[in-house]
Amino acid sequence: MPFRAHFDCLWCGTPHVCRGPDDLEGWAQLCPECVGKAGDNGFLRFRLRQALTERGAARASETPPLGSSDDDVDASPVRPVSVAAATPARDRDAEMLAYYEARAPEYDDWYLRRGRYARGPIHDAAWDAELDAAGRWLDDLPIRGEIVELAAGTGWWSPLLASKGELSLYDAASAPLERARGRLVAHGLRAHLHVRDAWAEPDRQVDAVFTGFWLSHVPRDRLDAFLGVVRRWLKPGGTFAFIDSLFDPQSSAADHPTPADDASVRRLDDGREFTIVKVYHEPRDLDAALSGTGFRDPSVTTTGRFFLTGFARAADAR
Repeated sequence: MPFRAHFDCLWCGTPHVCRGPDDLEGWAQLCPECVGKAGDNGFLRFRLRQALTERGAARASETPPLGSSDDDVDASPVRPVSVAAATPARDRDAEMLAYYEARAPEYDDWYLRRGRYARGPIHDAAWDAELDAAGRWLDDLPIRGEIVELAAGTGWWSPLLASKGELSLYDAASAPLERARGRLVAHGLRAHLHVRDAWAEPDRQVDAVFTGFWLSHVPRDRLDAFLGVVRRWLKPGGTFAFIDSLFDPQSSAADHPTPADDASVRRLDDGREFTIVKVYHEPRDLDAALSGTGFRDPSVTTTGRFFLTGFARAADAR
């Protein structure tokens, strides 16, 4: 990230003004209190390590740090880094968790094409049509019994799933999960909601597992491991279904940089920025991954421009 002379802390949101361009807080975009907590927090350690590297590179080049004055702080380009390949898994996960906790109040703007996500009537109409198509696809699936939704977020798909069976919603971030609770209440539906990481080992076997826009947040080198977790959730013959992202330049917010190296820089309405894993899979790659991790009859298709839909069954126990 570029140096910022004044910023809202990426972790706690507290405003902070730096004393000078060498202040580590400005490179990390963390307030002094959160810098002091870095020893106990994976995300804060990750930000400090990255900040030290960026500050050292700026000193070595003997060029003024980006954003060191009020005039250029907002004009500095953001260059995505390959977090999927270069960042330890615990730090990637910590930054993802911090991002989704902070993004919860505005997450549904992405679905609804509001604010920075509005991309004009033609693109937004195509988005709405494909989002409806994905919902109809999910509604038509023969899912029933006990259902687990991993990385449920704000619960966009949860009312549909809760109408099909006994639903348990899990997410590692509590803020979006509270919004999912409100969505279910508004629909007059019941479900079990718990803060739980998508990577946690299953505590039982169920009839179906669903993930919405989560496989794209799993690094390529961990995809087989995550599909193994899903497989262990399922009874023999159980269903795994997912909806996820295709790459399209009109999919994200208008002010988001172009993704690169399986990473995306995401900016919130308040200006805070996070670098997260975002992998845009091809259907054939997911077909192969599912077949190789204990699933049978995988079927991964697209809605056109924006979304992937996928379905497979857990192979019978041998």
